[in-house]
Order: sequence, then structure tokens, then C-alpha cells
Amino acid sequence: MDTDVRPVAPRRLGWLNDEIDRWVSEGLLTGDTATTIKRQYVASRAGSLTRVVSYLGGAFLGVGLVWLVATNLDALTPLVRFVGIVVIWLAFTAAAETIPLPRPLRGALRGIAAMSFGGVVFQAAQSLQVPAYEPSLVGIWGLGALGYAYASSGLAPLVVGIATTMIWFDWQVVASSESTFAGVFAVLVGGVVATAIAALHDRGQEAFAQVWRLAGGVLVLGGLFVAAVPQIGDRDLAWSPTLLVALVIAGLLVAAAAVGTDGLSRWEVLAAALIVPVGLALVAWDPQVDDLGSVSGEAWLSAFVSIAVYVVVAGAVAVDGSVRDQTLLVVLATGALVVFTTMQSFAVFAPIMSGATLFLMLGVLLLATGFVFDRARRGVAANLGEVLS
Repeated sequence: MDTDVRPVAPRRLGWLNDEIDRWVSEGLLTGDTATTIKRQYVASRAGSLTRVVSYLGGAFLGVGLVWLVATNLDALTPLVRFVGIVVIWLAFTAAAETIPLPRPLRGALRGIAAMSFGGVVFQAAQSLQVPAYEPSLVGIWGLGALGYAYASSGLAPLVVGIATTMIWFDWQVVASSESTFAGVFAVLVGGVVATAIAALHDRGQEAFAQVWRLAGGVLVLGGLFVAAVPQIGDRDLAWSPTLLVALVIAGLLVAAAAVGTDGLSRWEVLAAALIVPVGLALVAWDPQVDDLGSVSGEAWLSAFVSIAVYVVVAGAVAVDGSVRDQTLLVVLATGALVVFTTMQSFAVFAPIMSGATLFLMLGVLLLATGFVFDRARRGVAANLGEVLS
């Protein structure tokens, strides 16, 4: 292959060729110039494959390092274990930031460094006789990974940081309040925070915005999923200092996003904030269940309202992903809707139907839901795209 030819993803190359053809038709480029530009690019999936393999290898290696620390290597002294994991962490960090490497491999090493930092935190806690099952340790890990992500502009440590920080937040809230209601509240508030941060990143840090937006979608859909589960647990909201602080932070971020952004980004944040009271209302709605196994009218109504809410929210997430050309959001929304519909069907219809009938009904329901949902998503996304453009 000519060294002057750059491999790009087929989808991106198709978009570029369409744009070049449009520029030629509008007289912005000559035919010869357009041909010269097109010759500089060739479709290739090798970059995507390399990225997937690199990140998978990095994920396995990172998990293995943390696991190695968690298994408590009794054959070594605490000091040796601590020094060993610190050396590993610094070695991967230095390699990722100083050695000239292809982008996928550099990203994988940054991800390993972010995960190795978790091993440093847990090993330090073990050396200081701090209990391992403390949410604060995960919080320190998450903050460290986020700091590294922004210092290095690395997406892999950003993923690690977001995941661990959100785990810490919900764990801390549930542990301090001992309330399932508060746990659902925390997940939904986390979705608002992630969506608002994504909106604030839309100008200048688009790659980070995509990761934060995907995290917001996971948290919002996950929170609603748990909120709509029948007999979720306690229905009393027990407040905790962590949850109150998170609410204040979420309010400030929503206000900043509402003022500092416009268009689709602003609507995303406002919609995420609106979902919080809707999710809490679903948790608070506790339909009575007959001890004999029959389904009450209130339970039917609760199930249909939950499904309707989830369809609307999942549809909004899917449309958002379509308009922004973020495929993972579309896949997330579609998969979440299918799983949620299946769960609700088993929870409501299972007591009054045989297993075979239930599976037949579920098959028809899921096929119909998938078809209607995809058609509606495409239509709304196309119309919304025209309006926004």
C-alpha cells in the first residue's frame, strides 16, 4: 500500500466520498481535485480490529492485575506486594505516555495503567489494615482514573474512571442509607450528572462527550429498569449526605448545561433531569399482589405504565444515538427495551399463563416491539435530523 494512502473506516470513507461529490456538484471542487483527494484514502477495517484486540487484551491484563492483588499474595510481605504493584502501575503509565505507539495500543496501556491504580489503592489499604470492602477505596480509584484520563486525554482511563466512580457513588448511598429507594435515586441522579457533563464536553472534547453520554444512557435506563421491578424492596427514601451532595452537584451541572449549551445537548440534559421524578414515582408505586397468585388490576396498570415509560425513554435514547451517529447508544436502548419487556412480562403474566404460552406470547411481543421500535426510531431520527440541520 502506498505510504501516502490513509486507511479509514468504510463508513467514514463513504461519508467523505459523498461530501466530496456534493462539493464537486456545488462547484467548490474540480473533478481532478476530488479524484486526487479520494486517492489518498482507502477503506480498511484493520484499525477497528486492532483497536478491539488491543482494548480486550488491556482489559484482561488490567483485571488480572487487580485480581492478583485481591487474592492476597501471602507468600510476599505487604511491602513487597505494594512496591510491586506500584512499579507495575508506573511502568504502564510511563510506557503509555513516553513510548511512540500506535493509538490503539497506547489506549490499551492507558487502560491497564488506570486499572493498575486500583491495585495500588487496594494494596495500600491492605497494608494499612483498612477493610477491603470499603466503598471509599473504589471512590479513590475512580477519582484517580478520571484525573489520569483528563491529564492524558485518554478514553480508556475515562471509561475505567466513570465505571468505578459510579459504582462507588451508588454503593456509598446504599451503604449509608440502607435503602433500595435511595439506590435507585442515586443511579438516576448519576445519569443526570453524566448527561450534563457530556453536554458540557460537546464543544471541544467530543470523544469524551460520547463516553459520558453513553454512561448517562446506561444509568438512566438502568435506574428506570430497577425502579419498575415489582416488589423492588423498601419504598422509603432514606437520605444520606452523599446523596444530598450529589443532588446539589447535579443541579449545578444541569444549570451550567442549560446556560452553556443549546439545541440537542440542552434537551438531553433537561430530559434526563425529568426522568428522575418519573423513576421515583415508579418506585413509590407499590401495587398490591394477591396472595393467591392472581394479578390485580393495579398490577396490570403498573406494568403497562412502566412499559410505556420505558419505551418512551428508550426510544429517546435511541433517537439521540441515531442523530448523533453514536451506534452504541442505539444498541443500548434497543437491548434494554427487549430485556425490560421480557422481565415485565414474566413478572406480570407468568402467574396466569403456562410456560409454553408465556414464551409464545413473549416471542410475538418482542418481535412486534423490535419492529415497531426500529421503524419509529428511524422515522423520528430522520425528521429530527432535518429539523436540527
